[in-house]
Amino acid sequence: MATLNRYMAEPEDVQARLDVFLAEHCPELSRSRIQKLITAGLVTVNGKVTRPSYRLRAGDSVCLQVPDPEVPRIEPEEIPLDIYYEDPDVLVVNKARGQVVHPAVGHYSGTLVNALLFHCRDLSGINGILRPGIVHRLDRDTSGLLMVAKSDRVHLALAAQLQNRTVLRRYLALVHGSPRHESGTIDAPIGRHPRDRQRMAVNYRSGRPARTHYRVLQRLGRVSLLELTLDTGRTHQIRVHMSYLGHPLVGDLKYGHARSEMGLSGQFLHAGTLGFTHPRTGEWLVFEAPLPPELAAVLAGLKPSGSE
Repeated sequence: MATLNRYMAEPEDVQARLDVFLAEHCPELSRSRIQKLITAGLVTVNGKVTRPSYRLRAGDSVCLQVPDPEVPRIEPEEIPLDIYYEDPDVLVVNKARGQVVHPAVGHYSGTLVNALLFHCRDLSGINGILRPGIVHRLDRDTSGLLMVAKSDRVHLALAAQLQNRTVLRRYLALVHGSPRHESGTIDAPIGRHPRDRQRMAVNYRSGRPARTHYRVLQRLGRVSLLELTLDTGRTHQIRVHMSYLGHPLVGDLKYGHARSEMGLSGQFLHAGTLGFTHPRTGEWLVFEAPLPPELAAVLAGLKPSGSE
């Protein structure tokens, strides 16, 4: 099976290379991958196979076939889970730093999903076989609380709460510098970076709405500890917004300083508070998880601003 995509070359696309044109329209595919698809005859222009270097003309009809990837079998693995709550409908787990949430290229074992499949007989299937039960995600190096759905009905109910912005998601982050204000809101849309497709960025042209509230908890010399609350849940939202504000997260190699800091492997970011309405009982549930030892040790070694 393959996914068929159709595009029409507009006047502004005239003389653009075919591979460059498709790379702009299909950011999820690398340019080298697109070139291989063209060479394999899976791209046509006006019904004819051509070369990656073909220069487009206004009105050209471009068809791209992307073969569906082979999905590997995801095996249950006996990996310890830090469970904060469980009933027949919902699980709340505290994800460790460095653990990938669900299988993807290069990470088909050792993920949270592998552990959940060993622990649970039933998980929702709405997000497919690679993400059973996963309602929302955390980055690999972000620790903290996640809710997991055991049925499709519960999954839909929790997803609706996320969409309606009634889920409480509060994080702790250590950032560079000292924000000017004690608290504030970053309201800036997030989308793909216009030049680096592996990164997200504040993008007023094609980004989706994103809002993050912050509050300064401690000013610690050249860094500050912040509490952040999400209204929306865009990819890398906190990391992008804090970098945009001029206060990137300590240890964030993608959006901050391009070197490891304070002995950290990855950004200092912890999803410490999670609250939601139970889909079956209607009860409001709130859970709190302390900083993992690696982050707690970094924080313990810092002194408040103005102290000797």
